[in-house]
Amino acid sequence: MNPIDFLTEPFGYGFMTNALLVTLAAALVCSVLSCWLVLMGWSLMGDAISHAVLPGVALSYLAGLPFTVGALVFGLGAVYLIGSLRSTTSLKPDTVTGIVFTTLFALGLAIVAKTPSQVDLGHILFGNVLGAGGPELIQVLVLGAITLGTVLYLRKDLTLLAFDPVHAHAIGLNARALNAILLGLLALTVVASLQAMGIILVVAMLITPGATAFLLTRSFNKMLLISAGLGCGAAVIGIYASYHLDLSTGASVVLTQAGFFLLAYLFAPREGRVAAVIRRRRQAAADTAAAVRTTMGVSS
Repeated sequence: MNPIDFLTEPFGYGFMTNALLVTLAAALVCSVLSCWLVLMGWSLMGDAISHAVLPGVALSYLAGLPFTVGALVFGLGAVYLIGSLRSTTSLKPDTVTGIVFTTLFALGLAIVAKTPSQVDLGHILFGNVLGAGGPELIQVLVLGAITLGTVLYLRKDLTLLAFDPVHAHAIGLNARALNAILLGLLALTVVASLQAMGIILVVAMLITPGATAFLLTRSFNKMLLISAGLGCGAAVIGIYASYHLDLSTGASVVLTQAGFFLLAYLFAPREGRVAAVIRRRRQAAADTAAAVRTTMGVSS
């Protein structure tokens, strides 16, 4: 197969074109939002919401409604429950989050198990991006545009809140409202990404691009651009890999993101393991040279 056929053949099928557009849109939104999740230590919250929407998705299927409706209701409900428990008990945040998301995920599994003939658990958990049509694409684009537009509009406030919440409070920013907005956008992003990745793999899209970009730069603006580039690049590579290697699309995208993270972990200029080894060897060589010079000076 020549290179042109390799690149163009997948998109001779309409469902592959839709899959690419849906995955790209979901990857872009998730990768931008992941920068704030990583900086604020909210990675577990993304995991929690993505699992907590399962009962809403299952109930929507049973009622014949778009799964977005139920997923959004349960996603926002999970955010509210976690916030209420955190503010009314002395339990640690990770404890409260774990209780809420495991309970709702178990409820979703129970609903799915009770109606196995009507709900495809595999499509809910792992996504069905190859089955995405026009309505699903519009849904992802609309929800993604709302999320991206809001976070970019509030970019300075959210960034200050992530880096220095005390200073943000001192200058009058409403930290509680900003946290609520960010959590609401997180719920929207999870809902928008479910079609492409499914409940389980959407967690990777919400964490890995931001974590990879964090290893590569200390500038937040650059981090946003790098994360978005890595997320979209992984979506394109993953789509091609899924077609030519006959793999699951969601798994291909996530594995590509994991490959990017591994490369950054090894070769990042400041935090990469290879760079650390080179610095240690240079320092050891410099120390040895200094010791030799000192010894020769004493001898002479």
